[in-house]
Amino acid sequence: QVQLVESGGGLVQAGDSLRLSCAASGQTFSSYSMGMGWFRQAPGKTREIVAAISSLSANTYYTDSVKGRFTISRDNAKNRMYLQMNNLKPEDTAVYYCAARPSSNVATHGSEFHYWGQGTQVIVSS
Repeated sequence: QVQLVESGGGLVQAGDSLRLSCAASGQTFSSYSMGMGWFRQAPGKTREIVAAISSLSANTYYTDSVKGRFTISRDNAKNRMYLQMNNLKPEDTAVYYCAARPSSNVATHGSEFHYWGQGTQVIVSS
């Protein structure tokens, strides 16, 4: 099994920054062979991909609305993934989820991820 625990969410003002962390653990978790990603779900909306990263960080993906503002990264030695969010906007308000998949490459669809965290709330006030 794989356990994913997100942290770092909170209430901020537009223009502020936050750094989300995802701590991974479990007997079947292998940082060096698992692609990971961040998703979010705003009230009344469907879950969407925010960013994704391959197992060795060679490839990344960002949804258009966060390009230039968010940065995904990971530290395989620590079994952690991060999402640095700068210049936050009210439309970034959502619950953010960490996800992992038993394949090393980047993926962008939720169905491609097998493991999910419980989520961390991000609220951006205007």
